[in-house]
Amino acid sequence: MKLKGHAQPGNDAVLVLGIDPGIAITGYGLLKMENGRYSALDYGCLRTPAGQKLPQRLLAVFQGICTIIDQYKPGIMAVEQLFFCKNIRTATQVGESRGAILTAAAVHNIPIAEYTPLQVKQAVAGYGRAEKKQVQQMVTMILKLAKPPTPDDAADALAVALCHLHSKRWHEAIGKLDG
Repeated sequence: MKLKGHAQPGNDAVLVLGIDPGIAITGYGLLKMENGRYSALDYGCLRTPAGQKLPQRLLAVFQGICTIIDQYKPGIMAVEQLFFCKNIRTATQVGESRGAILTAAAVHNIPIAEYTPLQVKQAVAGYGRAEKKQVQQMVTMILKLAKPPTPDDAADALAVALCHLHSKRWHEAIGKLDG
């Protein structure tokens, strides 16, 4: 989803760039929370060609994330952590993609929050073992989207951003109790 132009958020607004890392497809989702309400500003996927050499694919992921950061200037990047994977090659490539993504954040001096897939599913669907379809449906409902975000990688990135916003609200609430 690409929105033409975007409103500059107010002083109390929080912009979160959620990332679902991958080498072939990296999902991204930019959420704004303002006055306790969530809205999706942009979401989609960065794709790299399968026949392209790995360094060029990583560069494409890095440059794509940098472009999104330059366009929206998020206050924080929420990234899904690498999960246990049976295929070591896939796990290695996703880890390398995460490196390109984290480097893009570091170059732009953007703080990073990391969440496991279990934490993301728990925060969005209320169940850490939720199916992808359930997460996609909850993201659609929470963000009041006209239709479910596709592909799954974009929905997952939005879910990571939502997980961060839910976590932020929880920490703020706990801070008020302590303070």
